[in-house]
Amino acid sequence: MDKPVLQIIVASTRPGRAGPTVADWFHGRAVEAGGFQVELIDLAEVGLPFLDEPNHPRLKQYVNAHTKEWSTTIDRGDAYVFVTPEYNHSFNAVLKNALDYLHQEWQHKAAGFVSYGGVSGGTRATHSLRQVTSTLKMIPVLEAVNIPFYAQFIGEDGTLQPNDVMNSAADAMLAELAKLTGALRPLRVA
Repeated sequence: MDKPVLQIIVASTRPGRAGPTVADWFHGRAVEAGGFQVELIDLAEVGLPFLDEPNHPRLKQYVNAHTKEWSTTIDRGDAYVFVTPEYNHSFNAVLKNALDYLHQEWQHKAAGFVSYGGVSGGTRATHSLRQVTSTLKMIPVLEAVNIPFYAQFIGEDGTLQPNDVMNSAADAMLAELAKLTGALRPLRVA
C-alpha cells in the first residue's frame, strides 16, 4: 500500500510572511519521519479568489477551473497540517476562504496545526481552526506545534532554527497523524 499523503498548507499570503520558512522546517521534519508522502501547498501560489461558486460546496458541482483544481489537490490528501499565523486572535481570511471552497474533500481526514505568533504562539488561531476543521468533519489531533515569538528562531540564513520543544512537538504530532490517518482511511472508502 502506498504511503498516505500529508499536505502541509501555508496559510499566510502577505509580503514578508514567515509561513514558508516555518513550513519548510516542518516539511523536512515530516519527510524525515517517513510515514507520509509529503506535499507543500502555499495558498499564495494557489491564489483562490473569494468564494465564487454558485452552488453549495457540499454538492461538489463546481463551475470554476480554480475550484476544480483546488478540489483535485485537496482530494489527493489523506491528512493536513495547517501552518498558520495568528491574526487578531484567530487565523487569517485566506485560509478560511480555502477551507470554505470545499466540503467532501476534507471529510474523515486528520488535521494538525503548526502555529506561530507573539506571546501566544498562535494558539488562539489554532483554537479557532479546530472548530472550523471539525465542522468540515476533519479530525484534529491534540498534538500541535506552537511557536511563540517566532522571529527569534529564524537564523541569519533565513531558515527556522527549531529548539528541542518544537522538534518534539512536531514528531509527536506526526506520529499521531499517522495513527489517525490509518484509522480514518476505511471511512473514506466505504
